[in-house]
Amino acid sequence: MTKMGAVLDGEAAVRTRLVERTCAWCGTVMTYGGRGRPPKYCTAAHRTRAWELRTAQARAERPVTAGGRTTAPVREVVERTETRTVTVAVPAPPRPAVRMSGQPYTLPEDAVEWVETLKALRDVAGVGQIYPFREQLARICDWTAQVLREAVPV
Repeated sequence: MTKMGAVLDGEAAVRTRLVERTCAWCGTVMTYGGRGRPPKYCTAAHRTRAWELRTAQARAERPVTAGGRTTAPVREVVERTETRTVTVAVPAPPRPAVRMSGQPYTLPEDAVEWVETLKALRDVAGVGQIYPFREQLARICDWTAQVLREAVPV
């Protein structure tokens, strides 16, 4: 390698760059941006403490209550917040009925249409599509007939 950093044949250029280091006092990781002198301490207080320790080792050996450094492990208080998502089943809005042909289902609008619809139900009551539901249809027809007999004209 030449003086200006050019690479000669057969030589490999290796460049090292400081990315992060730990505080010499507390061990906190500090990132280094690449400008200026790399810091040794994370805060000015730690730099001061290190200087005090270098110049007066006796001060660090004093009890903690008198300004000394503790050797006990660090105690942490951690607050944990837990968020849960609750899914509540909300009934879907009623969908408009659709005939098997795909056309929208509409109710008969007057008594004549109701009579025709009930006649059509009677004619297909034995057909395979309705037969499995015959008990339910019979029960509903009985309830409807009872209501019709008890209804008072307004």
